[in-house]
Amino acid sequence: MTHSFTRRHFMGTGLALGASLGTTLGTPALAITQSAARSHVDGLVAEVNAVISSGASEAQMLRRFEQIFDRYADVPTIAAYVLGVERRNATPAQLTAFTNAYKTYVARKYGRRFREFIGGQIEVRGVRDLPRGVEVQTMAVLVGQSPFEVDFHVEDSRGRPLFFNIVIEGINMLLSERAEVLAMLDARGGDLNRLIAELPQT
Repeated sequence: MTHSFTRRHFMGTGLALGASLGTTLGTPALAITQSAARSHVDGLVAEVNAVISSGASEAQMLRRFEQIFDRYADVPTIAAYVLGVERRNATPAQLTAFTNAYKTYVARKYGRRFREFIGGQIEVRGVRDLPRGVEVQTMAVLVGQSPFEVDFHVEDSRGRPLFFNIVIEGINMLLSERAEVLAMLDARGGDLNRLIAELPQT
Protein backbone atom coordinates (compact mmCIF):
# COMPACT_ATOMS: atom_id res chain seq x y z
CA MET A 1 0.00 0.00 0.00
CA THR A 2 1.45 3.36 -1.03
CA HIS A 3 0.71 6.94 -0.13
CA SER A 4 -1.22 7.35 -3.41
CA PHE A 5 -3.91 5.16 -1.83
CA THR A 6 -4.72 7.83 0.72
CA ARG A 7 -5.18 10.56 -1.88
CA ARG A 8 -6.76 8.59 -4.71
CA HIS A 9 -9.13 6.37 -2.81
CA PHE A 10 -10.33 8.85 -0.22
CA MET A 11 -10.65 11.72 -2.67
CA GLY A 12 -12.39 9.44 -5.13
CA THR A 13 -14.70 7.79 -2.59
CA GLY A 14 -15.10 10.51 -0.01
CA LEU A 15 -18.37 11.04 1.76
CA ALA A 16 -20.05 13.93 0.19
CA LEU A 17 -21.28 16.23 2.80
CA GLY A 18 -20.77 19.96 2.87
CA ALA A 19 -20.45 22.79 5.33
CA SER A 20 -23.52 24.29 3.67
CA LEU A 21 -25.48 21.08 3.93
CA GLY A 22 -28.00 22.05 6.55
CA THR A 23 -28.63 25.42 4.93
CA THR A 24 -29.18 23.84 1.54
CA LEU A 25 -31.73 21.34 2.85
CA GLY A 26 -33.32 23.68 5.33
CA THR A 27 -32.35 21.43 8.24
CA PRO A 28 -32.30 23.40 11.50
CA ALA A 29 -29.04 23.05 13.40
CA LEU A 30 -28.82 23.49 17.15
CA ALA A 31 -25.76 24.86 18.88
CA ILE A 32 -23.14 22.27 19.77
CA THR A 33 -20.16 22.59 22.09
CA GLN A 34 -16.62 21.65 21.18
CA SER A 35 -16.59 19.05 23.96
CA ALA A 36 -19.77 17.40 22.67
CA ALA A 37 -18.42 17.31 19.11
CA ARG A 38 -15.09 15.89 20.22
CA SER A 39 -16.76 13.27 22.39
CA HIS A 40 -18.84 12.21 19.39
CA VAL A 41 -15.80 11.82 17.14
CA ASP A 42 -13.83 10.16 19.95
CA GLY A 43 -16.51 7.48 20.01
CA LEU A 44 -16.52 7.17 16.23
CA VAL A 45 -12.74 6.87 16.05
CA ALA A 46 -12.64 4.31 18.87
CA GLU A 47 -15.17 2.12 17.07
CA VAL A 48 -13.43 2.40 13.70
CA ASN A 49 -10.06 1.57 15.28
CA ALA A 50 -11.62 -1.41 17.07
CA VAL A 51 -13.02 -2.77 13.81
CA ILE A 52 -9.79 -2.41 11.83
CA SER A 53 -7.83 -4.18 14.56
CA SER A 54 -10.43 -6.89 15.24
CA GLY A 55 -9.23 -9.48 12.76
CA ALA A 56 -12.83 -9.97 11.61
CA SER A 57 -13.69 -11.11 8.11
CA GLU A 58 -14.40 -8.51 5.43
CA ALA A 59 -18.14 -9.26 5.54
CA GLN A 60 -18.22 -8.83 9.32
CA MET A 61 -16.22 -5.60 9.14
CA LEU A 62 -18.48 -4.12 6.48
CA ARG A 63 -21.58 -4.86 8.55
CA ARG A 64 -19.98 -3.16 11.54
CA PHE A 65 -18.96 -0.13 9.51
CA GLU A 66 -22.53 0.25 8.30
CA GLN A 67 -23.74 0.20 11.92
CA ILE A 68 -21.13 2.80 12.87
CA PHE A 69 -22.09 5.07 9.99
CA ASP A 70 -25.75 4.78 10.96
CA ARG A 71 -25.02 5.81 14.56
CA TYR A 72 -22.56 8.63 13.97
CA ALA A 73 -23.59 10.26 10.68
CA ASP A 74 -26.64 12.35 9.76
CA VAL A 75 -27.62 9.75 7.17
CA PRO A 76 -30.96 11.20 5.96
CA THR A 77 -29.45 14.64 5.37
CA ILE A 78 -26.39 13.20 3.65
CA ALA A 79 -28.44 10.97 1.36
CA ALA A 80 -30.82 13.77 0.42
CA TYR A 81 -27.92 16.06 -0.40
CA VAL A 82 -26.07 13.62 -2.63
CA LEU A 83 -29.28 12.92 -4.53
CA GLY A 84 -29.34 16.61 -5.44
CA VAL A 85 -32.28 18.07 -7.36
CA GLU A 86 -33.48 14.54 -8.12
CA ARG A 87 -34.90 14.34 -4.62
CA ARG A 88 -37.60 16.82 -5.61
CA ASN A 89 -39.11 14.26 -7.98
CA ALA A 90 -38.78 11.35 -5.58
CA THR A 91 -41.66 10.05 -3.48
CA PRO A 92 -41.27 9.80 0.32
CA ALA A 93 -40.99 6.03 -0.08
CA GLN A 94 -38.23 6.41 -2.66
CA LEU A 95 -36.33 8.84 -0.43
CA THR A 96 -36.50 6.38 2.45
CA ALA A 97 -35.37 3.52 0.23
CA PHE A 98 -32.55 5.59 -1.26
CA THR A 99 -31.36 6.62 2.21
CA ASN A 100 -31.11 2.96 3.27
CA ALA A 101 -29.42 1.95 0.02
CA TYR A 102 -26.93 4.82 0.21
CA LYS A 103 -26.09 3.99 3.81
CA THR A 104 -25.14 0.47 2.79
CA TYR A 105 -23.26 1.69 -0.29
CA VAL A 106 -21.11 4.27 1.45
CA ALA A 107 -20.45 2.06 4.48
CA ARG A 108 -19.20 -0.74 2.21
CA LYS A 109 -17.10 1.70 0.18
CA TYR A 110 -15.46 3.25 3.22
CA GLY A 111 -15.31 -0.06 5.01
CA ARG A 112 -13.11 -1.51 2.29
CA ARG A 113 -10.81 1.50 2.55
CA PHE A 114 -10.63 1.38 6.35
CA ARG A 115 -9.96 -2.34 6.24
CA GLU A 116 -6.67 -1.51 4.53
CA PHE A 117 -5.74 0.52 7.63
CA ILE A 118 -4.98 -2.67 9.56
CA GLY A 119 -1.88 -1.98 11.65
CA GLY A 120 -2.60 1.76 11.78
CA GLN A 121 -5.15 3.97 13.47
CA ILE A 122 -6.96 7.31 13.45
CA GLU A 123 -6.13 9.82 16.18
CA VAL A 124 -8.12 12.87 17.33
CA ARG A 125 -5.81 15.90 17.36
CA GLY A 126 -7.89 19.06 17.89
CA VAL A 127 -11.19 20.89 17.63
CA ARG A 128 -12.41 24.31 16.48
CA ASP A 129 -15.66 26.15 15.92
CA LEU A 130 -16.97 26.64 12.39
CA PRO A 131 -19.59 29.09 11.12
CA ARG A 132 -21.84 26.05 11.21
CA GLY A 133 -21.02 23.31 13.70
CA VAL A 134 -17.66 22.19 15.02
CA GLU A 135 -14.68 20.69 13.22
CA VAL A 136 -12.92 17.81 14.95
CA GLN A 137 -9.47 17.31 13.47
CA THR A 138 -8.05 13.80 13.24
CA MET A 139 -4.95 12.22 11.77
CA ALA A 140 -4.84 8.89 9.95
CA VAL A 141 -1.58 7.20 10.93
CA LEU A 142 -0.86 4.22 8.69
CA VAL A 143 2.00 1.76 8.59
CA GLY A 144 4.73 2.81 6.18
CA GLN A 145 2.98 6.01 5.06
CA SER A 146 2.95 9.68 5.90
CA PRO A 147 0.05 10.63 8.22
CA PHE A 148 -2.79 12.61 6.65
CA GLU A 149 -5.59 14.77 8.00
CA VAL A 150 -9.22 13.67 8.17
CA ASP A 151 -11.52 16.30 9.67
CA PHE A 152 -15.12 15.73 10.72
CA HIS A 153 -17.75 18.47 10.79
CA VAL A 154 -20.28 17.88 13.52
CA GLU A 155 -23.53 19.60 14.45
CA ASP A 156 -26.70 18.91 16.40
CA SER A 157 -29.41 18.69 13.77
CA ARG A 158 -31.46 15.74 15.09
CA GLY A 159 -31.31 16.22 18.82
CA ARG A 160 -27.82 14.76 19.18
CA PRO A 161 -24.34 15.27 17.71
CA LEU A 162 -23.89 13.80 14.22
CA PHE A 163 -21.19 14.35 11.62
CA PHE A 164 -22.35 15.84 8.34
CA ASN A 165 -19.06 16.41 6.53
CA ILE A 166 -15.63 14.89 6.10
CA VAL A 167 -12.68 16.91 4.80
CA ILE A 168 -9.61 15.05 3.59
CA GLU A 169 -6.45 17.20 3.70
CA GLY A 170 -8.48 20.37 3.13
CA ILE A 171 -10.64 18.92 0.36
CA ASN A 172 -14.40 18.86 0.96
CA MET A 173 -15.84 15.75 -0.60
CA LEU A 174 -19.42 16.99 -1.06
CA LEU A 175 -19.40 17.78 -4.75
CA SER A 176 -17.46 14.72 -5.86
CA GLU A 177 -19.81 12.33 -4.11
CA ARG A 178 -22.91 14.06 -5.39
CA ALA A 179 -21.45 14.02 -8.91
CA GLU A 180 -20.69 10.30 -8.57
CA VAL A 181 -24.20 9.40 -7.41
CA LEU A 182 -25.86 11.49 -10.11
CA ALA A 183 -23.56 9.95 -12.73
CA MET A 184 -24.69 6.51 -11.60
CA LEU A 185 -28.30 7.66 -11.87
CA ASP A 186 -27.70 9.03 -15.38
CA ALA A 187 -26.11 5.73 -16.39
CA ARG A 188 -29.40 4.09 -15.45
CA GLY A 189 -31.46 6.47 -17.55
CA GLY A 190 -32.64 8.42 -14.53
CA ASP A 191 -34.34 5.34 -13.08
CA LEU A 192 -34.15 5.99 -9.33
CA ASN A 193 -35.73 2.67 -8.43
CA ARG A 194 -33.03 0.86 -10.38
CA LEU A 195 -30.31 2.89 -8.65
CA ILE A 196 -31.85 2.09 -5.26
CA ALA A 197 -31.88 -1.63 -6.08
CA GLU A 198 -28.31 -1.71 -7.40
CA LEU A 199 -26.53 0.80 -5.15
CA PRO A 200 -25.89 -1.52 -2.18
CA GLN A 201 -24.06 -3.94 -4.50
CA THR A 202 -22.05 -1.23 -6.27
